[in-house]
Amino acid sequence: MRKAPLTLEQLRVAVAEGEIDTVVLALVDMQGRLQGKRFHAPFFLDQVAEHGSEGCNYLLAVDVDMNTVDGYAMSSWDRGYGDFAMVPDFATLRRMPWQPGSALLLADLTWLDGSGDVVASPRQILRRQLDRLAEHGLTAYAGTELEFVLFRDSYEDAWRRGYRDLTPANQYNVDYSLLGTARVEPLLRRIRTEMAGAGLTPESAKGECNLGQHEIAFRYDEAVACADHHVIYKNGAKEIAAQEGMAITFMAKPNEREGNSCHIHFSLRDSSGSSAMLGDGPAHLSATGQRVLAGLLATMREFSLLFAPNINSYKRYQPGSFAPTALRWGVDNRTCALRVVGHGQGMRVENRVPGADVNPYLAIAGLVAGALHGIDGELELGQECTGNAYDDPEAERVPTTLRDALALWEGSTVAREAFGDEVVAHYANQARVELAAFDAAVTDWELTRGFERL
Repeated sequence: MRKAPLTLEQLRVAVAEGEIDTVVLALVDMQGRLQGKRFHAPFFLDQVAEHGSEGCNYLLAVDVDMNTVDGYAMSSWDRGYGDFAMVPDFATLRRMPWQPGSALLLADLTWLDGSGDVVASPRQILRRQLDRLAEHGLTAYAGTELEFVLFRDSYEDAWRRGYRDLTPANQYNVDYSLLGTARVEPLLRRIRTEMAGAGLTPESAKGECNLGQHEIAFRYDEAVACADHHVIYKNGAKEIAAQEGMAITFMAKPNEREGNSCHIHFSLRDSSGSSAMLGDGPAHLSATGQRVLAGLLATMREFSLLFAPNINSYKRYQPGSFAPTALRWGVDNRTCALRVVGHGQGMRVENRVPGADVNPYLAIAGLVAGALHGIDGELELGQECTGNAYDDPEAERVPTTLRDALALWEGSTVAREAFGDEVVAHYANQARVELAAFDAAVTDWELTRGFERL
């Protein structure tokens, strides 16, 4: 069982000694954001720690602007927008060094009437896939690599400017540049050290290609812990940047230059704790490892809604970029959607399809479900791609729009078998809501091209 960075007893002591006065209880919404409440710490210990709290069930049935929208079976005006229960997961309890005097923990969601878990909750969706995996005696491990673009403008200034004419933290490509990253090292260092203080394990920070683009990497972990760390880091990094008068964006494609990726490293271990993917087959893959890769490739298009959940996500897939468009696999080949990396017990597959806007619980759940599809179906793995996968005319392609991804998701028998009709319908509706909002919007591009000249 996972050990919490901060135990409940340690929290009681810290509250009694005046070190902690606030406890944040957070749930993860459909967009992968933290939502919740700040509690006066003594009240949390007296009331919430044992009994939990409540949150409006519209938190899993709104758009990114928190607008109530139609089409969700679990939450609507007709059903009165009631509550669900926020049940503290004390394995996630930790200090928040960037918010002095505060502790944070995540909540699981159940229905107040005792009918069970909220099935469409991202944490529950991942847990269900991991339970299926456990029936095979396997455990999933993952690591997410989030890229972001940093601006020297505050979030408030960016809002007032309509997110135009902002000042990137670097004026040129600083990919691996120590000189370039030194310009923003005070912020990067603060994020690394304060995330370490929250119980995460930072590994490194490096510059990337877009102007002001950087990446901070964290150590891999068991699948749920990895996703938990992802959302805590993402939310915390934004809070730290805001405190410094700066702004971070994790949009998949914030401008016409390089997009923000979220490469997900994924591996399976057997009951002995050894790699279930390492063997004497092609690329040192076991029979299980080959079936895992085959299953991931076979489900990538149908599960693309889990890896690229927003309209903007699909603008990242540009020819000649490091965002993959060809659904091929290769050993240490960055043109492929699936890149086999590492060696020995550390061998793993890197899924290069997701962008930094991804919900990590849903994406990792998609990887587990795809792996199980390959294992259960004993799928055979095709030939390794040793050249430029973009040029392979026979390779299947990542969908080019959210509309295409939605059609594939809704029509997927594999998705319905793995996730159930309720989850398929819930996240299909999320995509329809985004498409309807975008279809009704008049963009800057349209105004520039058409205001005078058409």
